[in-house]
Amino acid sequence: MAIVRPFAAVRPAADKAEKVLALPYDVMNRSEAAEMAAGNSCSFLHISRAEIDLPEENDVYSEAVYQKAADNLERFLAEGVLMQDEKPCLYIYRQIMDGREQTGVVGCVSIDAYENGSIRRHELTRVEKEADRIRHFDTCNADTEPVFLAYRDNAEVTALTKDWTARHDPCYDFTDQRDVRHTLWAVSEAAAVEALTGAFEQVPRMYIADGHHRSASAYRVGKLRREQHPGFSGDEEFNYFMAVIFPAGELAVMDYNRVVADLAGNTPEQLFEKIRQAGFMLTEQGEKPYRPARPHEFSMYLDGQWYSMALDPDLVPRDEIRALDVSILQERVLEPVFHIEDPRTDERIDFVGGIRGLGELVRRAESDMRIAFAVYPVSMEELMHIADCDKIMPPKSTWFEPKLGSGLFIHRL
Repeated sequence: MAIVRPFAAVRPAADKAEKVLALPYDVMNRSEAAEMAAGNSCSFLHISRAEIDLPEENDVYSEAVYQKAADNLERFLAEGVLMQDEKPCLYIYRQIMDGREQTGVVGCVSIDAYENGSIRRHELTRVEKEADRIRHFDTCNADTEPVFLAYRDNAEVTALTKDWTARHDPCYDFTDQRDVRHTLWAVSEAAAVEALTGAFEQVPRMYIADGHHRSASAYRVGKLRREQHPGFSGDEEFNYFMAVIFPAGELAVMDYNRVVADLAGNTPEQLFEKIRQAGFMLTEQGEKPYRPARPHEFSMYLDGQWYSMALDPDLVPRDEIRALDVSILQERVLEPVFHIEDPRTDERIDFVGGIRGLGELVRRAESDMRIAFAVYPVSMEELMHIADCDKIMPPKSTWFEPKLGSGLFIHRL
């Protein structure tokens, strides 16, 4: 069980929320972050990507960047852009995108639950990315961005959140430039907080949907603070990190597609033959974008044409990880045909989130890359089952939309 507890969030003044809101720190590079924040002194990117406020020659991992983030956080507080609630609350955060709604509870979860497996992982983390957020959280003395958690639907939690949102006005309610609607309620009444935290005690496990590096970094910072305070009671804020916790049934996992820079010395005809020999039925689909319709079917774009690639059902592995479509594509095509042994480090491959659409695969294949592959998305049930089995998905297996808004709530340590 991962205990959920309230906290006194640092969050935007009501008239500043729309300006503060930003995309998560890790979905853009430095130049994109600078462009997004241009002309907006309230953008949360001045905290989450503080290098945009320093000369370009500064290393994005230099101490000056982390100190600038901490300074900007304090400036936002001093100027009234951000404020801190007077007492601990839970928060209800709703996002609506393309007519689909997901409503989660914002609270804090224990670093012990992360350590003991009550909060389940399905991805490996990279040391350098962990180190970045460790320094960021530690220098800012805050979890500046939440972890995106999921849980198997619980009727009591759902009923309580619906009741509160029906009877209370939100703190914020606006639609951003990506046409995503963000609505936030503060659950401030002690009885309501107790009811929600009690309902979560019936949730045996939570699952990291997005934010493996943030959760690992928050955990490391919490352990570091415990070392610095050997007489800690366990109730200090550094023993907890901030999360938005959604029912799995409301979440949609999108495809995470691949583009490759060359044909590894093959002609198109040789490539087609190798794909057939790997167990796929290859069918030309024409110039119109073709999306895989079912698991173990892929689509491929090459030289202006789309193709479907359906794997022989007898060749689908029984192992949960090897049966994932990203694993099948890697093991049967990308490694043996394109000689891409480690997709995390090979510069000949890149990854395109499903939110960008099939048109982005065409654009990449016709500009800086050569060929594109689209996969059928993983389901939430697959993700949770794999995490329950203590197994790890391949890199770039899942893409969640909408992304959590950054800047609407911060947890001070």
